This record gives sequence, C-alpha cells and structure tokens, in this order.
Amino acid sequence: MSVDLTVVVPAYNEERRLAPTLAAIRAYLEDGTHLVDGAEGGDRTRWELIVVDDGSTDATLDIAADAEAADPRVRLIHSDRNRGKGHALRLGVLASRGERVLITDADLATPIEELECLDKALTDGHAAAIGSRAGAGATIEAHQHRLRELLGRTGNFLIRTVAVPGVRDTQCGFKLFDGDRAREAFAASRLRGWGIDVEILQYFRRFGWPVAEVPVRWAHQEGSKVRPFDYVKVLAELTSLKARAVRPRDLLVAALFLAMAVTLYSGRWVAPGARYLPDSLQDQNQWEWFFAVTADNVRHFQNPLFTTLQNHPDGVNLMANTVMLGLSVPFAPVTWLLGPAVALNAAMTLGLAVTAVAWYWLIRRRLVRHRGAAAVGAALAAFAPPMISHAHAHPNFMVLFMIPLIIDRALRLCEGTRVVRDGVVLGLFTTYQIFLGEEPLLLAAVGMLLFAAAYGIVRRDVARETFRPLARGLAVAVAVTVPLVAFPLYWQFFGPQSYTSVLHGDNAGNSPLALISFAERSLAGTEETAAALSQNPTEQNAFYGWPLVALAFAIVVRLWERAVVKALACTVLAAAFLSLGPKFRIPLTDVVLPGPWALLAHAPLFESVIESRVAMVCAPALGMLVALALAGLLTSARHVTATRYAGVAAVALALLPIVPAPLKAVERARPPEFIADGTWRNYLGEGETLVPIPLPDPAGAEALHWQTTADLGFRLPGGYFNGPWGPDRVGIYGAPPRNTSNLLRDVRSAGRAPQITEAWRRAAREDLAYWNAGVLVLAPQPHDAALRETVEELLDRPGKWVDGVWIWDLHKGS
Repeated sequence: MSVDLTVVVPAYNEERRLAPTLAAIRAYLEDGTHLVDGAEGGDRTRWELIVVDDGSTDATLDIAADAEAADPRVRLIHSDRNRGKGHALRLGVLASRGERVLITDADLATPIEELECLDKALTDGHAAAIGSRAGAGATIEAHQHRLRELLGRTGNFLIRTVAVPGVRDTQCGFKLFDGDRAREAFAASRLRGWGIDVEILQYFRRFGWPVAEVPVRWAHQEGSKVRPFDYVKVLAELTSLKARAVRPRDLLVAALFLAMAVTLYSGRWVAPGARYLPDSLQDQNQWEWFFAVTADNVRHFQNPLFTTLQNHPDGVNLMANTVMLGLSVPFAPVTWLLGPAVALNAAMTLGLAVTAVAWYWLIRRRLVRHRGAAAVGAALAAFAPPMISHAHAHPNFMVLFMIPLIIDRALRLCEGTRVVRDGVVLGLFTTYQIFLGEEPLLLAAVGMLLFAAAYGIVRRDVARETFRPLARGLAVAVAVTVPLVAFPLYWQFFGPQSYTSVLHGDNAGNSPLALISFAERSLAGTEETAAALSQNPTEQNAFYGWPLVALAFAIVVRLWERAVVKALACTVLAAAFLSLGPKFRIPLTDVVLPGPWALLAHAPLFESVIESRVAMVCAPALGMLVALALAGLLTSARHVTATRYAGVAAVALALLPIVPAPLKAVERARPPEFIADGTWRNYLGEGETLVPIPLPDPAGAEALHWQTTADLGFRLPGGYFNGPWGPDRVGIYGAPPRNTSNLLRDVRSAGRAPQITEAWRRAAREDLAYWNAGVLVLAPQPHDAALRETVEELLDRPGKWVDGVWIWDLHKGS
C-alpha cells in the first residue's frame, strides 16, 4: 500500500538518542497537523517510519525492534555489519513506499517540525528540498566547538566547490525528496559513506530535477558521529566516484595519448640521465637546471624567484625566466628522488599527454560528442608540428593543459548562470597558468579574442546576450588573479636582475612557405627544408603542411553555414597572418610587405614575443575543424558509406604527413670525474665559484649539467638565462659580457690563442675577483689547446691535470 510520507532514519550505535527521536517523529506525524499535499479538511498523512540499523554493536537494534513491534507503521531494516551511512540510506530509501521521502539523522539535530518548510518547497514544484544551516534565515540554536565548526565549514566549502556548486550546505542530514525520483537516484548510487548526500544531489542536477535549499533550525547534539576528518573522506569518496564514472573509451583515448607521448620521448626514456636531445641545443641543460634549482629552493625554503647559482654574483631572476613553478614545484619530490633529468622527461611526457586529454575533454564538451572525432582533433591540437618542435625542451609551450580549461571557463561565463563563481575559478586557473607560462597564456588570449571577435560579428545576437555576464566574470577573474600574482609579477618586472624586454632580431616571423611546409620531425619533413624556414629546431612554429591546409579549406567551404566554423577559420587566418611578423617577403619574389604584427611589435608584453609562435594558435583551431568534419561524416545519416569512407580517408591522408617521429636522442657527454667524483670540493672555499673555460652561455651550457650532477654544490659565473644588459636593462640571453668571458668565447669559436697583453691580464684579474673565482676548469673539448694556452698566458702559470680536466687553483696565486 502506498503512503504519503516515508521517514528514513539511519542509526549506528544510537541507543541513547534513538528512542526519543522515534517518539518525537511519531508524535509529530500522529498530531495530524502535517497535511497531505492538496488535502483539505484535516486529512491525515499516511506515513511510515523506516529505521535502518547499520550493524550497531549496542542496544540500537533492540530499541528499533521494540518500536516496530509497538506500531506497524514502523519498519526495521537490519544490516549484519557497519557499512556506512550511504549504505544505510540506500537500503531505507529503496524500501520506502512514500510519495515523498524524508531522511533525517538519528540525533534529530534539525527538529522534525522543520519538515513543513521542506514540504512547502516540494509543493511549489521542486523535486527535492534540503535543509540548510548556511542559508539566510537558518537558525543555529547550539553551535559546535569553534575549531570543529571551522573545519566543518572548510570541508563543506571544498565539497560544494568540487562537486555541487551553488549548494551552500550539502551535509545537513535533513532532506525531503519526491519519492519516485529518490528511489531512482539511490538505486543508481554507489557510495557507502557520508558522500552519498553529494552523490544524490549530483544525480538530481544531472537530470535537471530542481532542488531547493531551505533554511532550517539546527542544534549541535553531543555524540555526533560526524568528525571533521569525515569531510576529507567525503572528498575521497567523490574522487573515487568521479574516477569510476569515466567511460572505458575515454580511458582508452587517454592511454593512446600517453602512448603517443612516451613514443615521442622513447629515445630519452631508455636512459633519461644518459641521453640528450641534440635538437634542443642547450635547452635541455637549461630546463634540467630549472627543475633542479626549484627543487633545491623548495627543500631549503629559499626564495623560488631568485638564485645566484648562475651568473654569480649578480644572480638570475627566476620569475623572469619561465621556470614553470606550477610544474617544477609539484615535481620537486621526483627531482629529489630521481634527479632533474627524469623529472623533466616525466613532466614533459605526462604534460603532453594531459594536454591532449584536456583538448579532448573541451572538444567533446563544447563541439562534438563523437569520441573518435574529438580524439583526432585533440591529437592535432596537442601533437601538431609546432608543439613537437617545442617538445624538444620547451615544456612551457607544450604543457598546455590549463588552456582548454580556461577556454571552457570563459565560455561558462558567457552562459551567465554562475558568473561570480565561474569568474573566481577563471581567476584561479589564470593564476596557475601564469606559473606555467605567461607567453602561452598571452597567445591563448590572442586566439580567444580573435575567435570571440569573429563569432560576435557572425552572431551579433549572441554577442549582445553574453557581453554583460562575460564582462562581469572577467572583472571577477581579474580581481582574483591580481592579488595572487602581484608580488611575483612585481619581482619579475622590477625585482633583482629584471629586464624590460628580450630582443629577438628583425626576422622572427614565419615565412609564408613555413605555413604549408613540413617540420623536421614530421614524417614528410626534411631537416634542410625546415632549417631554411625557421630559426632553429625548437622554433618551427608553423609547418602544418599543404595537405592539412587544403583539408581545412575544404572543411570551411563545406561547413561554412555554421557560425563556429566561420569563427575558427577567421582565427586560423588571423593567427597565421600575425605570425608573419612586422614585415614579410612574398615567396619567390623580392617584394616585402608590412605585416599586422607591426601594430603590436612594440606594445607592452608583445615586444618580447617571438611572433612566429602566434601560428601555434592555429593548432587547436585546426583540430576543432577536423573534429567537426569527422563528426559530421561519422554520425550524419545523410552520408552514404562511400562518401563516409572517402571523407575519412581524406582526413587521414592530410594528417599522415605531419605524424611526428620520435625525437632524436644521443648518448650524453658524461661530466668529467673532477665534477662527478666531487674532487672540485677540494678547491673551493666558502662563497667561491667554479669558473668553466669558456664560461657557460647560450651556445655552450654543459656546465649547468655539471652543476646539477654536483647537486648544485658550487656557483657559476656566466650561464644560460635571460637577464638585463646595459643602462636600459634590455633583456639578453646569458650574462652581460665581460672582457675575459668575451675573450674565451672568441678563442672557442676561432680555435686560435691571441696575443695576451698586460691589459688582458689586468682585465682577467678584475673579472676573476668580480666572480670570486676559486678554481678554473677546462674540460676536453674542441679547441681546448688554444683555450689552455690562453688561460696559461692570462694567469702566467701552467694548469694542472686533475681527474680528467685542466685546473688552475687560484688559492695558490693568480
């Protein structure tokens, strides 16, 4: 027989409180003042009371059994062992027959009389009404201990932020549901613990069933089973639930991306510490050093924004050198345990795979539902030729998993549903991306602006509708971001060793031919062609290949009626055009034309951007166009089998030439025994530096590898970093030149020892004193005989062969 109301009371070891609670509930329901929905004339509610004993070890079961024997409307469900509140509620709700189902804790912290407030919300059309201790109008008659209350509020904030945003109190144990929907939701539930409250609310939200949060009276009851640590358990349960909700096909896509990333770096994974990517030039040495110095700063609680381990005594502004604190700090334990070579390789491999997964998530969420189409589009976005070029040793330009999340959050702002919350989240995402890479964030902002402008022109109605919530949300995001990054950015732009801008020369833009040619690591690419059209192997920032360009053109023509296709096409064209630089030459002619980048070239922030990198914006846009085309081919009933196969084949033929080959890796030069065995310790006093011959610079930074091998035990003059030069503090690569460092660099290049005069010797003494040099070290290398002769002439004494290197111990006189 159906009833109007079922009250479910879960109980575990509640012998002191259960009997009064059951008596209060029965008295209230017997009173008859609670009417059936729509009843008139005092019709009494038909009710039942279900007590679920969750394996109690005290007299709870006996008390519930007595209540059942005294009133046939009281039912007892017994579990043989304690399985958790979630399991008990599931048993009780699934056994219910009521048109409405109330769940309430055994301590009756919320009085049963508050049922009327919840019942009114259901009468008004809601599918559920949940008691809230946080809403306006709620009354807390007896507070918990202040520390307990603070921990509870913090835990509740984290839960609602992660799981059910918009609900201020998910854990109040007083909730009323529509009976049929409650039974459906609890039947689908999986959690056994306290997290089931959130799981049920998520289920209601997923199906669009309205939930009302109703302020209630509440009083803390001594003996509560909820502990502050239980909020951590709820988060753990929700994380587990989220993981189980992932579809196997989505996991397969993620595994495919990881396999692609591992294959790309397979040459280094054979022996990360003993293999080097030659096309990274000196960047692998630099980035391993970045990871090592960050881990060292974390371990010793030192300033992570500055160090004097390079460029002694002036030091290096790490915030101005893209050390990726958002990645190098979390990977610090890996660096401590396995070394910077393994940490960097792991960060780049996992980062690339996670970036592909993030693009896949965004494309599926916002563009197409077909998993295969989304996977192909995401693979193009993450593994496009420019990304592979930077994968040699620029993690800040290929570990971009936050960019899709930022794009999605900006789109949520346009929806205008939770502007403040989404603005706060966007601000936090932006803050984190700043600590991953500011230039990629700037390029992403350019891409988003190009897309928004194009879409706004095509769909002006949408632009008018979304402008206000987007503007409000962006204002909130800025208000969140600025305080969090104010000091690091101040340090970057105005702190020690800060600089104004980095000059990259007048030829940093792409040639138009680079947009349709193939990169060196693409299957159809050659080293000669790519080298002629790029600065170096790490800056092949276009190279999408003519087949993909032709395919994109065909897709745009075929799907031109769709506003999103028009916006994506405009984004690709505008980004490609901007990447040509302030001026460009028309291929096969001597005609040079001005480019649109000239308008931005001297603007703040943009003045330090290598303009050819703007073409990287094309990668995700092209990926989305390909995903749209594939989804249409694979899901539309209009396409016959032959057309479908032909379309898929065209996509495959366009993408095959740019499939990346594994990065070249070679045997790495081992540090000399003088460094590896720690012999250097015998020659350095407190605060003294080890001076490699020649000094490390962007053309030769092997000394940074020495330093990481020695656990950063000594300091170096010179180095490979960005720092200021001259009175205008213009950014340059490496240390400001000094007489001796210039001399040794020239000898390395020319292979000839110059005539050393007394002026050179005097300059060398000044430079060595400035560097606080303790020992000079010359390792075997090309032109080492000329370098040795030069140093001996400068110091007026011969070197000494020690553990595989020539050294000059300055403690014995210089």
